[in-house]
Amino acid sequence: MLQRIASTVALVAVLVFAGAAFASNGAGPTKPSSSTISAPIVVSATASSATASGPRFGDTITFNVSTTQTGNPFVNLVCTGDGVGYNSWAAFWPTAGSFVLSSGGWTGGAADCTAKLVMYVTSSKYKVLASTSFHVDA
Repeated sequence: MLQRIASTVALVAVLVFAGAAFASNGAGPTKPSSSTISAPIVVSATASSATASGPRFGDTITFNVSTTQTGNPFVNLVCTGDGVGYNSWAAFWPTAGSFVLSSGGWTGGAADCTAKLVMYVTSSKYKVLASTSFHVDA
């Protein structure tokens, strides 16, 4: 009986190690991935936003981004509100991009925005690595 238990334990151990070996891709341990995007940073403010605590319509903003997933990150900024339609992209390599909070589809007013740090998987598909949401005052 004791010999049978020992044989069963040995078989289970072999199966566990074999499963781990088959699950490995042979490249060694994988590094955990990390990606972040900061709250918006106002780099150029309109005269009306000099005392504002956050971004306002017409300001130019950027983001601090960090990722171990790609060397070529992009940020996609989408803002919506009453009559606001804004969807803009900026490359954040080799230097940080920026966004002007106005467009032909956004001629004034407040908006709620979401910035997504992304990497391209194919020419028509991207992967969201991190995101942040914020409000833009009129």
